[in-house]
Amino acid sequence: MFELTVNGIKKYMEGTLILKNISFQVYSGEKVGIVGANGSGKSTILKLIAGVLPFNYWPGYPQTSSPGYDEGWVLKPREAVCAYLEQIPEYKSGLKVIDVLKLVFEEIHHIENEMHKLEERMKSLEDTALEKALKQYSDLVQLYEVKGGYDAEEKLGKICTGLKLDNKFLNKDFSLLSGGEKTTVLLGKLLIDNPDILLLDEPTNHLDMDSIEWLEGYLKSYKGIVIAVSHDRYFLDNVVSKIVEVENMECKTYKGNYSAYVYQKEENLRIQYDNFKEQQKKINTMKKTVKDLRDWAMRADNNKFFRRAASIQIKLDKMEKIVKPAFQKKNMKLDLKAAKRSGNDTIKAIGLSKSFEDKVIFKDSDLLINLGERVALIGPNGSGKTTFLKLLMGEEKPDAGIVELGANVMVGYLPQKITFENEELTVLQCFREDISILEGKAREYLSKFMFYGGSVFKKVRQLSGGERIRLKLSKLLYKDVNLLILDEPTNHLDIESIETFEEALKEFNGTIFFISHDRYFINKISERVIVLKNNAFKSYAGNYDYYKNLKEAHNLQLSKKPVVKSKKVKEQKNTDESRKKEAEAAKALMQVEKLEKEIKGIDSAMAEDGLSYEELNKLYNRKCELNKKLDLAMELWLRLSS
Repeated sequence: MFELTVNGIKKYMEGTLILKNISFQVYSGEKVGIVGANGSGKSTILKLIAGVLPFNYWPGYPQTSSPGYDEGWVLKPREAVCAYLEQIPEYKSGLKVIDVLKLVFEEIHHIENEMHKLEERMKSLEDTALEKALKQYSDLVQLYEVKGGYDAEEKLGKICTGLKLDNKFLNKDFSLLSGGEKTTVLLGKLLIDNPDILLLDEPTNHLDMDSIEWLEGYLKSYKGIVIAVSHDRYFLDNVVSKIVEVENMECKTYKGNYSAYVYQKEENLRIQYDNFKEQQKKINTMKKTVKDLRDWAMRADNNKFFRRAASIQIKLDKMEKIVKPAFQKKNMKLDLKAAKRSGNDTIKAIGLSKSFEDKVIFKDSDLLINLGERVALIGPNGSGKTTFLKLLMGEEKPDAGIVELGANVMVGYLPQKITFENEELTVLQCFREDISILEGKAREYLSKFMFYGGSVFKKVRQLSGGERIRLKLSKLLYKDVNLLILDEPTNHLDIESIETFEEALKEFNGTIFFISHDRYFINKISERVIVLKNNAFKSYAGNYDYYKNLKEAHNLQLSKKPVVKSKKVKEQKNTDESRKKEAEAAKALMQVEKLEKEIKGIDSAMAEDGLSYEELNKLYNRKCELNKKLDLAMELWLRLSS
């Protein structure tokens, strides 16, 4: 059974056709990836499914339609809850991150408040009034359980842990967060909400690797439908079981993950090309036969030959032609060659220390990158990766130690946030701003970065994220460089542009030092992975998969070793007083858990149908008694644990 059907969608935006013949089905619990070039309409499909972008139908549709009006529909179960993060909403000033996350529980909190009010009222009620209130309370308890009230805090904790939202972060003012931080919080809010259909647009863009891996595991076990637009090939390999490719305004569905899709597509193109060649042979033979028959008819003055030639020509005209497959699409044509050779020590950090207020970023850290190396710098968000690049580029100063570039190093730096001094300039003007080059040569060069024809007259402020990166790359790579420093270079590129960039980087004979959470990209480019953790650098020879295997083997080894406690802790726990207090605390905690379990059991019992007034009253009184005991047990446990 299909839980979601997208059928025959044709979509216009401001009179321009942007999608046509978009059809695919999604089964219950299926995970689907949508891929395609930037601007191909992937996000538009998500918005149509979510219902945030309406269809503009011809008044007589579906019986009649008209050019310029939308067609098709999205069919999903009426009761299905669909969640999509279209844009960052505005919340009232002063709202903390934890408050934003808990907005999901508004209904649960409302039920909880009603239960507390009713509990207070029932203390002064008797007989019929109490019986009526108990029945109402029983209904509220049942609704609270159905809505997931008992699991709410556990679910919140699980999501916060997975996305690394610690207590300090949870208490920040949401309005003061960066765009990436807000996106992460709202992703957490969506996951807590647990909708039937989860629509994600580039979900891994602002997460570090640990959070991405956690998200992958979470989504794989997610019971609902997940549809994700993503350029993260590793994510698509690990999570999805179906790929919808959007190309030339149409879509095609492939079974399997991203790697399976790539293989199937290449195989389909090969078969199509073989069929194209066979058909061309047949067409050429038919064309020659038509020509020969007409020549014979002219020489022999025989209408029979003319009729046969006309018959074959009609068949030729009616033949459905196979299109020659495009193995090479329009893409960036980069030619990366390093300028003159730099010194052997390309990047050097000795005894580096750096702090911001009370947060230590680096402490007596050392790093050496040699000529010709391809090195990926990875680490959790906030570990100091971008700070190190700023130190390297002279945008920040170290508190102690040395950070420097080697002799004869010529840097090409691509920052994470792409900015231009004058956003009112055209692409062509921006490129020529600090480069002495004729307009014709400039336009020829810009075409290598997919700025064709009139697109060079587009203003910088109108460019998409991917276009901004392409423009920045064009300026960067025109100059002589022998060291490329890249900060999250794949964030706004589509998959084809990333793959072109990868091929160009493979040809570059200089040094490459980059930050990325794109594990596929790291595997293709890096020969060494440096992990930034606990204020220091740790180096691993090889690519991401090699590092990951070492890390998993190390974690497995640690799990087998007995935990050795420090001498100080052992000495402390050897005292009779400490042991007695610890035992009492453990006993108090067991009592808390026992009482909580018993109260939950009473709530479930009160929610059952067919209970008499006496039974409900007895359960209610027992719950009041247990709540008092729970308060005392909690107080004791907190005192003993402090």
